[in-house]
Amino acid sequence: MIVLFTDFGANDIYTAQVEGRLHAIAPQHPVIVTALHSVPDYEPRSAAHLLAALHRQFGSETVFLAVVDPGVGSERAAVVMQADGQWFVGPDNGLLSVIAARAERAAFWRIRVPEQGISASFHGRDLFAPIAAQIATGVLSPSVLDHVERLDVELGGNDLAEVIFIDHFGNAFTGLRAADIPHDSAIEVAGRRVEWARVFSDIERGTPCWYENSLGLVEIAVNCGRASDELGLAPGHAIRLIGGHG
Repeated sequence: MIVLFTDFGANDIYTAQVEGRLHAIAPQHPVIVTALHSVPDYEPRSAAHLLAALHRQFGSETVFLAVVDPGVGSERAAVVMQADGQWFVGPDNGLLSVIAARAERAAFWRIRVPEQGISASFHGRDLFAPIAAQIATGVLSPSVLDHVERLDVELGGNDLAEVIFIDHFGNAFTGLRAADIPHDSAIEVAGRRVEWARVFSDIERGTPCWYENSLGLVEIAVNCGRASDELGLAPGHAIRLIGGHG
């Protein structure tokens, strides 16, 4: 399986070009899954925490084509990472580093970028997609990779106390893992105190809450409303955990 995770936008021309390249190289490998094409634009840090939560929904040997790449065409490295049995292909700008930091086992290779034949501004199609397709089909030549000991950009494995994604309901995913946060803790955001709820129906319509979402992250929502609009939230917005009622 090849899983696409990008900031290309589902309605732009870029996604189809990447999928076309994958099918051209791996026509007998039909399982291509779109995880998300609305990752926050130009935000590899937010995307790194979102991908770190999302990748666990997929099995071993899955190949992730992950592209949030504001530095495309620059000196930033292009990498392949194997972490706990899964493969990741993308830019070395922090995007893959949270997974690397939390993995039990990880290995890294730098991709040799061809001097000709690729667009300087579209490595997702011309560099990363071919590598991902070749890994998925088992025909990747070792000559295109150089083993390296670590990533150039490392964000670490700690949680991120920020909004990292707004879904189409207006709910705000954060980079905090919910499992270790007591339910009597509240979140301070945009001058508001937001309390925990197990599900939306436990609170009144129009009331904000935080809860553990399906990826195990702290998510801020408004019952039958849009937290992004009512609380003015966007990716990068800082949040703060505060104690309960004692």
